[in-house]
Amino acid sequence: MAATLAATLAATLLAFVPSSPAHADPIEGGGDLGPNVIVFDPSTPNIQGKLDEVFEQQESAQFGSGRYQFLFKPGTYNGLNAQLGFYTSISGLGLSPDDVSINGDVTVDAGWFNGNATQNFWRSAENLSLNPVNGTNRWAVSQAAPFRRMHVKGGLNLAPDGYGWASGGYIADSKVDGSVGPYSQQQWYTRDSSVGGWQNAVWNMTFSGVEGAPAQSFPDPPYTTLETTPTSREKPFLYLDGDTYKVFVPEKRVNARGVTWDSGAPAGSSIDLNQFYVVKPGATAQTINAALDQGLNLLFTPGVYHVDETINVNRADTVVLGLGLATVIPDNGVTAMKVADVDGVKLAGFLIDAGPVNSETLLEVGPEGSSADHAANPTTVQDVFIRIGGAGPGKATTSMVINSDDTIVDHTWVWRADHGDGVGWETNRADFGVRVNGDDVLATGLFVEHFNKYDVEWYGERGRTIFFQNEKAYDAPNQAAIQNGDTKGYSAYRVDESVDQHEGWGMGSYCYYNVDPTIQQHNGFSAPVKPGVKFHHLLVVSLGGQGQYERVINDIGEPTSGTSTVPSVVVQFP
Repeated sequence: MAATLAATLAATLLAFVPSSPAHADPIEGGGDLGPNVIVFDPSTPNIQGKLDEVFEQQESAQFGSGRYQFLFKPGTYNGLNAQLGFYTSISGLGLSPDDVSINGDVTVDAGWFNGNATQNFWRSAENLSLNPVNGTNRWAVSQAAPFRRMHVKGGLNLAPDGYGWASGGYIADSKVDGSVGPYSQQQWYTRDSSVGGWQNAVWNMTFSGVEGAPAQSFPDPPYTTLETTPTSREKPFLYLDGDTYKVFVPEKRVNARGVTWDSGAPAGSSIDLNQFYVVKPGATAQTINAALDQGLNLLFTPGVYHVDETINVNRADTVVLGLGLATVIPDNGVTAMKVADVDGVKLAGFLIDAGPVNSETLLEVGPEGSSADHAANPTTVQDVFIRIGGAGPGKATTSMVINSDDTIVDHTWVWRADHGDGVGWETNRADFGVRVNGDDVLATGLFVEHFNKYDVEWYGERGRTIFFQNEKAYDAPNQAAIQNGDTKGYSAYRVDESVDQHEGWGMGSYCYYNVDPTIQQHNGFSAPVKPGVKFHHLLVVSLGGQGQYERVINDIGEPTSGTSTVPSVVVQFP
């Protein structure tokens, strides 16, 4: 009798339980790309007018909410000058950059900031060929402004008009037929590309796998040149196969050199857009996760996305691709995104912006204790940028954590804001930038800046970094605020004492303690003294004498001094 009554009650209760998500209607893949993806073909009227309209809105909107993606169908376009402002991306829809030919320019300059390009962030150009009007295209940028898969049939100028300050950038899988002129650029990283020449260097110019790169000569001139890139896989990209949108996923390359696309079709595979959940503003984390659980990939269209639970990427080979610097903001202190310890996930082309409630982490690749071997098919993190503060108060204890072995971090800017809204030593508190626990992790183009404690900490074995750019936190109120036990300050890049093998090339750290210029930073780099731990071409710089470094790495290297902004270098360690 009791069993029968229990069964009856259970059946009655179940009738009032809402359907679980497993019974919800399936989420459809594909569909349109939304209003902020603007698609042109050669017959589109007034293309220049639309480009100018968006630029007028975005030119100085450094912390605004506008997000835009321009897409050009294959063909020839004449007389264009696409000026790119903040959160604006321009891309061709061919399988090769030469499928879209612009007789004109794709320009970034710094008129909005009085000729200073050090805040030209968050924009991109990809998969186009350019015939610049005057023979040279201008791309005057600093961090988070990738130039990928481009063919410039002429020269490339990386400095603003008037040669004002500029603070670094990134080129990959691109061909510049003429010379690249960095001029006032302080540092730059170029990977797996081809250049007709390279004109000068300031502090740190690093090349890996670049045909035509200058010979290694650090520190005078400060060129760091590797013949090949140990492992690389180019960023996935959207293209048109006839009238069908697809995402091309390039294959991994080992000991890569030169571009992937100038000898016929690139190696890789295509995924139909109907295998993607096309994420549009207003989408919830619950719907995004349901799409992932269903086996769909993610294509974030331009917009700002608040998520109140973690986006969980659990399936091997999932592609998460953003257009127009799509931005994910975690609410209530959650982690924005976590990736399982699986093969071949591709994260690319989006920004994570910390929320006002502290998140322990913002991006995790692999859970703690990950140990699977992904050497044959690594996860890649490409043009994924992280920001704490600037657009408003934000906090995060550690921004990016890499637990999965063999992960490739290919161009990231992890930035605790030094200007904008919600900025202050405690207001946008963020102790640690990037923490690497996985083994055999490779970083190509690592930009990490302004964290309250360590900017980069490395615990995994056999880690490698090719190019590192750092500034210590400007806003430390006094020496005591950065005191690290008996050590003055936290190194920008620290390899843990437990590590036996690690290697880095072309790495710089700068200080600008403008609140208290008397602050002493002991060093930029710290690492165990072991035969397997090696660094090539390190530098530290005091910017205008606002604080000083006592050493370069550990207790080695000359101190910086005065206001002359001259680097102190260590050519080899140990």
